[in-house]
Amino acid sequence: MFRSLLVLFLLVPLIEIYFLIQVGEVIGAAWTIFAVVATAVIGAGLLRMQGLNTLQRAQLSMAQGQIPAIAMLEGVALLFSGAMLLTPGFFTDIIGFILLVPFFRQSLIKRVFSKGNFVFHGQTMHSHYGQTDSTIIEGEIVDKDEDRHLR
Repeated sequence: MFRSLLVLFLLVPLIEIYFLIQVGEVIGAAWTIFAVVATAVIGAGLLRMQGLNTLQRAQLSMAQGQIPAIAMLEGVALLFSGAMLLTPGFFTDIIGFILLVPFFRQSLIKRVFSKGNFVFHGQTMHSHYGQTDSTIIEGEIVDKDEDRHLR
């Protein structure tokens, strides 16, 4: 895990620098800076709209008595999207804009959790982790400490 993060933190800035240089050579430095700032501003506006939409769906799920699992996970994806959009560069902007599209965001969430022990029913998510037997054993706990104190 540590190696993957190390490679990621080294590789992403190198990719960003490469794309910034390539775009800068084609359209010039000033237009490149303008494009980076413009994508951040446009992304922030789209992020706000998507975030409000996700919040409304979460509130609707809670009003219906359901746990808004997908909406909560979409909120996390939107948070990551916002971080990518505010990071200067074109590569992270592409990732951020992809996560802003509801279809891609929801399919990514479902794909990640389909590999685990989770089942989606409408807008709710149920975990089947660790459930191997549905046998219920009833019992009673008797505390013998009172007998020890009496002796």
